[in-house]
Amino acid sequence: MDFNHAKDLLELCKIHNLPISEVMKRRELELAEISADEVECKMRRALEIMKESTHKAIESPSKSMGGLIGGESQKLMAHFGEGKGICGAKLEKGIAYAMAVLETNASMGLIVAAPTAGSAGVVPGLLLSLQEAYDFSDEDVLQALYNAGAIGYLAMKNATVAGAVGGCQAEVGVASAMAASAAVELLGGTPEQCMNAASTVLMNMLGLVCDPVGGLVEYPCQARNAAGVANALIAAEMALAGIPQLIPLDEMITVMYSVGRRLPVELRETALGGCATAPSACANCNMCS
Repeated sequence: MDFNHAKDLLELCKIHNLPISEVMKRRELELAEISADEVECKMRRALEIMKESTHKAIESPSKSMGGLIGGESQKLMAHFGEGKGICGAKLEKGIAYAMAVLETNASMGLIVAAPTAGSAGVVPGLLLSLQEAYDFSDEDVLQALYNAGAIGYLAMKNATVAGAVGGCQAEVGVASAMAASAAVELLGGTPEQCMNAASTVLMNMLGLVCDPVGGLVEYPCQARNAAGVANALIAAEMALAGIPQLIPLDEMITVMYSVGRRLPVELRETALGGCATAPSACANCNMCS
């Protein structure tokens, strides 16, 4: 069940008549050299941490270590609770949950890097929102996480998920591709539709720079996680509607990596360009002369 490219993964799905999640789960069992119970226990623990990290900041917000964020997710939930939301329940909860995870991370709480700390809110944000909207079981969401893991693995195998190498397109971009693919499977889509959604996300987020203010994983990272949820939801909707993607996921991953390597070093997590050099940002982080 091993695979190195999206086309290989799709072929395995076709040969064995399996969804992406099941192929990925069987790959883990073959290569991890641990029991099925241990694999399941690790994934279940990841889901538990995701749930805790989304609700902690909403229920008991606190300032981040850098002091740049804290309390935003609670404000959003209060705004939505007053009936003032304009995005619709699925997206509203998704962006609030995604932002909450970044608050938890920035205040030294426990999160699941999916695939990185700076992009940790996108996958749980979207999947937990969909779980509540459609009353999916934890088992359903666990399967979706295997799907997300497969997309993340492909990006790591053939490109990067590090902002220092490929910009934020490699962090929030890949996280959003993972979330989109997982959402499509969760909602009954085919493996091909999952790949279409993931490719669409990378296309839409191509070139996104990594410019953390003060070098901290707080701002603009938190808002970009919220945007990642929206992008993933859009891509999933398009894929489920039967809209194909001209560029296959393998090619889009290569394109993303190529673009990332061409970004100037100032826009790859060095805090030497982009938002990090805005006068207001410098004044608030107290790290620039």
